[in-house]
Amino acid sequence: MSETPDQTQQIIEDDPIAVRRAKREALIAAGKDPYGHAFKYSHHLAELNERYADLEDGASTEDEVQVAGRVMAKRDQGKLAFLELRDSSGDMQLFCRINALGEEAYRQLKDLDVGDWIGVRGTMMRTKRGQLSVAVASFELLSKSLRPLPEKFHGLADKETRYRQRYVDLVMNPEVKQVFEKRFKIVAAIRRYMEEQGFYEVETPFLHPILGGANAKPFVTHFNALDRDYYLRIATELPLKRLLVGGFEKVFEIGRQFRNEGMDPYHNPEFTTMEAYQAFSDLEGMMELTQGYIQAAAMAACGTLQITYQGQEVDLSGEWPRKSMIELASAGAGEDVSFARTRDELAAILEKNGGHADSAWGKGKLIAEIFEAVAEEKLIQPTFVIDHPLEVSPLAKKKAGDPNLTERFELFICGHEYANAFGELNDPVDQAERFRAQVEAKDMGDDEAMGYDEDYVRALEYGMPPAGGVGVGIDRLVMLLADAPSIRDVLLFPHMRDEQHAPARAGSMSSNGPLDCSIPHMGDETPAGGRERAAEAVADAAASGDAAAPAAFDFSKVVIEPLFEEQVDFETFSKSDFRAVKVKECVAVPKSKKLLKFTLDDGTGADRIILSGIHAYYEPEDLVGKTLVAITNLPPRKMMGIDSCGMIISAVHEEEGEERLNLLMVDGRIPAGAKLY
Repeated sequence: MSETPDQTQQIIEDDPIAVRRAKREALIAAGKDPYGHAFKYSHHLAELNERYADLEDGASTEDEVQVAGRVMAKRDQGKLAFLELRDSSGDMQLFCRINALGEEAYRQLKDLDVGDWIGVRGTMMRTKRGQLSVAVASFELLSKSLRPLPEKFHGLADKETRYRQRYVDLVMNPEVKQVFEKRFKIVAAIRRYMEEQGFYEVETPFLHPILGGANAKPFVTHFNALDRDYYLRIATELPLKRLLVGGFEKVFEIGRQFRNEGMDPYHNPEFTTMEAYQAFSDLEGMMELTQGYIQAAAMAACGTLQITYQGQEVDLSGEWPRKSMIELASAGAGEDVSFARTRDELAAILEKNGGHADSAWGKGKLIAEIFEAVAEEKLIQPTFVIDHPLEVSPLAKKKAGDPNLTERFELFICGHEYANAFGELNDPVDQAERFRAQVEAKDMGDDEAMGYDEDYVRALEYGMPPAGGVGVGIDRLVMLLADAPSIRDVLLFPHMRDEQHAPARAGSMSSNGPLDCSIPHMGDETPAGGRERAAEAVADAAASGDAAAPAAFDFSKVVIEPLFEEQVDFETFSKSDFRAVKVKECVAVPKSKKLLKFTLDDGTGADRIILSGIHAYYEPEDLVGKTLVAITNLPPRKMMGIDSCGMIISAVHEEEGEERLNLLMVDGRIPAGAKLY
């Protein structure tokens, strides 16, 4: 059956993209280019707003201007039309009259769409209602927008779209651009400060044959010309210190690092650092340098050293205090934390404070972990934490008089690390021994340990002068100075999961039937496996009211845990209160690689907090807005100092030797608090 012209027109009118494409084709058919050419503007809109700020209401001028920008709004009043134009500096109204433009040009102007780019010639005026405007004498289309801008682009539910389509985010949320303008000022201020201190900016390789400079999981790529695997760099430290051997006295590099690890509000696998090394300096020199470039960045971005980060007042002025890690760990734990304690005693202190002691860790690593568990988050004002254990500082010089400690500091602000510095180790024999210890750790299963860099040891054997070195996380510093809650807010193009979701691979639940899955696993006890994303295609389709059949899946690879043989009586089982819950907010728990913190609507009107150890399988922002299943009548369980009130239900199975987990996501039309039977 063929479509009638009326049917075709109705389809087009119902599809705004089709309407815009039809306009594009009509322009081309009329011999007009819908994508324009260069346009020489005379002013930015902000400049005009400032220059004509005192123009009286109802006044007109003969001052001709040429401006260009994107149409952000339209209002048609017969022979008058008002457009809102936005350029890189701000917004301004366009005052359009049929008498000034002529009937044909006015018709073309009314045919413009919100989102189109135009160039405008006209004169400055202010309407009787006080709106500064450009009285349009002529215009030209510079670029046709085929996709309509969203009407609303704010709110938690839109965060993933904002990060994924940053170009739309920048259009709809002008304040976002201010964050990246601050980022530019911060980086520029740091660069200027370093140059003023006599440092040379250098560039070192992104591809490294040996893993070194930090403890981190690498990205691996294949170098075809050399027919071997290389690592994307995890740090710039070792190449920069080779330059000190070669005779450079002060060097720094601002550049990307790559660590193949998880994502959370403070970590992204691809990030930017500034690392600097200075011959003949020490830890004190690095503290002075670090305080200097951070204060310079704050003044450039904020105009003050008194800032606010997420509601916390921070004073970046004055001299920042120095405190030892052992001192802070002991104060936070409420008992002595030192090398005088036995390993078992230190492990017990860590476990008591919510951490987990790995059997391969020595006293130094345990002390560092205790500090992280009990003291880090309390360091709100800028604090240099000094005297780190040797075990966690393989590239730092030993502290004179105490071989267990090193010349190292980490700068903490608002409970997070911002800079890391060493009195650099320049003894090649000591360095070789520490590299060998790292290799042994790697052989024992530590996939973040460094390799043995024979060439770097050889460089030290030629002699490297005493030196200080420091690295600062640029992204995290921008977060601080721009008051941004997530690292994704300060990255123009943060990494995201694929938009196309794989089909669900585990048990599901219908809106009117019982659970159909294996015995649910305790969410907060789930072992972290490979980061496998549970699929949501079926649940998403249900939420939209559409039926969707899951794609075929090879279940021959799946191993299901045997059913329990021991029976439970019906009365006992029925005491478990299964409810549908809506995810209002989901964030990673600080200091935990596994835990996600869910804020849930359980139908009671009060938020329910549940922690679940599923970060290996899901990113928190992907779960916001989903409808899950939870047991709501379990007693509160304290995890990382937070009461977890219930358990989110998952389905688990084993596949190719790894445990896989899928949250149970149900029909979005099910109301929060609906009881499951």
